[in-house]
Amino acid sequence: MNNQSRQTPTVFIVDDDAAIRFAMEALMESVNLPYEIYDSADDFLGKESKQRPGCLILDIRMPGLDGLELQQELINRKNTLPIIFITGHGDVPMAVEAMQKGAVDFIQKPFRDQELLDCIRKALATDQKRRESCERVAQVVDRLGKLTKREREVFDLVVTGKPNKIIAFELNVSQRTVEIHRARVMEKMQANSLADLVKMHMTL
Repeated sequence: MNNQSRQTPTVFIVDDDAAIRFAMEALMESVNLPYEIYDSADDFLGKESKQRPGCLILDIRMPGLDGLELQQELINRKNTLPIIFITGHGDVPMAVEAMQKGAVDFIQKPFRDQELLDCIRKALATDQKRRESCERVAQVVDRLGKLTKREREVFDLVVTGKPNKIIAFELNVSQRTVEIHRARVMEKMQANSLADLVKMHMTL
């Protein structure tokens, strides 16, 4: 795994309400969750790194850049950090809009500590799966880049389940040539079986 995947997930909290920030800090401390607290969206954007694993707890209504605007900015930056929105009763339509744009959850004030912790655990699991998926794709893309043009042609045909004889006919080469290229494809793609190659193709 890369360095980003090995980093400890952090719960990022953005809320302009000092009382909420204090309560959040106490809750995170009580369950030993690494956290960072920001009093504005601008403050968070000035320090965030799109590579850091974790989740974001975000108030919808804030002075300056509000929660929905921060979410859109993160989307623009291709930041996939899972977002949990904290909403008041009148903010539910806004929260629905946020969910449609990819937020993983929203909870209404007042909320129970356990409700929030359950949302956080779900969001952290979502983030981990996303990052693992992205890493798998990056690995496959890197291996594909090492194939020659002919090897890539063989790869594309092999994953369709076509036998060497048919591939040889379609590429107008000998069956032995296909066998050689196929062996090189297996080696470069670090595949132990045809099923492995198919999974890699599906990953892309």
